[in-house]
Amino acid sequence: MEQRSRRRFAEPDGVVAPSPVARSAGDGPAAAAADWPLFALAFTVGACIGSFLNVCIHRLPADESIVRPGSHCPRCSTPIAWYDNLPLVSWAWLGARCRACRARIPARYPLVEGATGALALLALARFGATPAAAVAFAFSAALLLITFIDLDHRFIPDEVSLPGVVVGLASAFLPGRVAPLDALLGVLVGGGLLWSVAWGYERWTGVEGMGYGDVKLLAMIGAFLGWQAVPAVLVVASLTGSLAGMTLIAVRGGGRGGRRVVRRLGPRAFLPFARRVARRTAIPFGPFLALGAMLALYLPDLTMPWRVG
Repeated sequence: MEQRSRRRFAEPDGVVAPSPVARSAGDGPAAAAADWPLFALAFTVGACIGSFLNVCIHRLPADESIVRPGSHCPRCSTPIAWYDNLPLVSWAWLGARCRACRARIPARYPLVEGATGALALLALARFGATPAAAVAFAFSAALLLITFIDLDHRFIPDEVSLPGVVVGLASAFLPGRVAPLDALLGVLVGGGLLWSVAWGYERWTGVEGMGYGDVKLLAMIGAFLGWQAVPAVLVVASLTGSLAGMTLIAVRGGGRGGRRVVRRLGPRAFLPFARRVARRTAIPFGPFLALGAMLALYLPDLTMPWRVG
């Protein structure tokens, strides 16, 4: 039983253990209200980490240091004072513009900060104030970082995925985590399985369907979630990615031919057409892998019934 409980964020016999926060919420409004300082702290810390993620999203693709120089305006290079760098608050206070040059500050900055704060709340509510919650938040924040970089630049930085593999393996020795052997097999199965898919797609269509950054990302996901989660993550990512890809082809990639593809929804119709439009309608696969990983982490009974049943 003990070994089984270590393989996932759950109690033995497939019953997910409610977090202390969730239990207090079930005891009534007064008990739940007593936890608000912990929730407020979690959101604040998460939003501050989200501010750092914004730096990483901007600098990692440019191969710049994420430490030096300090935060500055990308347009006028004016250093940003601490009171102009408060998560969420400063963006609204400054009217979404740089104090020095009045350049517009993209809405992505508060979006990432707010999303990271929400991820901290989600981890706390799901796992309580435990090491498992800290691991879940770190994993989710890394997925968020990878998602935005892949959407912008169509690549996944090794600086995130490879250390993520190491952290995922190391965290398997913490209480409430997957078993170390499951984490190691997750790296091998995740990386090997997606490498086979990428190789087969390229041989079949004549175009590179995904980069090896996706392979390393799925290896990282396997390290955090164990090998049992890899099939579910890959299925969710493939289904949602295929739907998005065919929609994009129909809308802008292939005219009438693309619309016929969507109507027929058959691989024999899609694959010959893919050779002509793949380079024009490339969709990053990383965000869909991240979506599958989040569902496997927080909804294991839905995505992996064979594991929790």
